[in-house]
Amino acid sequence: MKRREFLRGAAAGVLGGLGLTLSACGQPPAVTNPPTAAPAQPTAAGGEQPTAAATTAPAPATQAPAQGSSMPAVEWRMGTSWPIALDTIYGGATVLAERVAELSNGMFKITTFPAGELFPGLEVLQNVSQGTVESGHTALYYYVGLDPAWAFATSLPFGLTAQQQNAWLYQGGGEQAINKLGENFGVICFVAGNTGTQMGGWFRREINTVADMQGLKMRIPGLGAQVMLRLGVVTQTLPGGEIFQALSTGAIDAAEWVGAYDDEKLGLPDAADFYYAPGWWEPGPSLHAVFSLDAWNKLPKEYQNFIRVAAWESNMNMLAKYDALNNDALERIVAKGKQLRVYSDEILNAAQKAAFELYAEYESKSAAFKEIFPGWNTFRQKIQRWHQTNELPFNTFVKNNPI
Repeated sequence: MKRREFLRGAAAGVLGGLGLTLSACGQPPAVTNPPTAAPAQPTAAGGEQPTAAATTAPAPATQAPAQGSSMPAVEWRMGTSWPIALDTIYGGATVLAERVAELSNGMFKITTFPAGELFPGLEVLQNVSQGTVESGHTALYYYVGLDPAWAFATSLPFGLTAQQQNAWLYQGGGEQAINKLGENFGVICFVAGNTGTQMGGWFRREINTVADMQGLKMRIPGLGAQVMLRLGVVTQTLPGGEIFQALSTGAIDAAEWVGAYDDEKLGLPDAADFYYAPGWWEPGPSLHAVFSLDAWNKLPKEYQNFIRVAAWESNMNMLAKYDALNNDALERIVAKGKQLRVYSDEILNAAQKAAFELYAEYESKSAAFKEIFPGWNTFRQKIQRWHQTNELPFNTFVKNNPI
């Protein structure tokens, strides 16, 4: 089946149970003059920080150089999965676009659009693939309905933390694996954001056992929802603006969004009393900038490197901002008398078992998932052992010995 026909047919059923995940926003570092040297090209995995300078390729025939400039004037549109009202999520796209404009001295302009303005927020991949727009910013696990392997690009339950996810994408072959999948959809993708480990959601009542979760109505998207279904939870997806009312009125019993900073902005601490950790379904979710391969291949090499730089900086900046803001928000939430809880081992063990049973099923359904999962899982096991060797003892000591 032709790619575009496949996407059109699949789009209507994509992720009926999926919702949005947040990313963070911040201002890019000030730019003085773009580099003029021509260092070595960044590796395909992006392990070393990309550099903006490169030997400029001839401009495509349809892009005439602006007067007085050797670089062509290029204008693209970027559709996103995010509402403009939430700076943390929509800012992931705007930071990238602003940085590209700065690096190109205004010659390469990307105009960003919030979800719904050009097309629905959960149809970014389809529209970039079909050429409706040249680029998009989204969470690629929204598209597991097209192929379950897209989940690797964002996060899998009990998978990688943000640091580990970056290591896999940049140095563990992850970016190559995602872009091999992307070729089937006519796109190329670069990680451009991460929220860090998310919180485990707001509950109107305390839960301690799997039995406590039977019949519980929870707003949760993605693979986490599929795992929760296996634990007896009734799952549904609501947009961010509807969560507070549903939770506060009892239409749902629980809801997850992202973390303390964003949950506070949505008013969720005023809708429920029990706040759980961790968000085991999204321990380090990445967001991606997605580009049409047709449009990408027409860009000068220098412009391609500008995008790599901008995506790298957006990724690092988002995570830094979340880490800087979440604790203060959590302290405000706890000061209001809200109860901070940790999921019991019984619940976590049951959820982890259900998650890996789900992955085994995906391996039989998706050739891409089957190809990626073994290497991803080996990488996961190795990096977890390393972090348990060095970071875990350090964090345990400073937690148990405060000064």
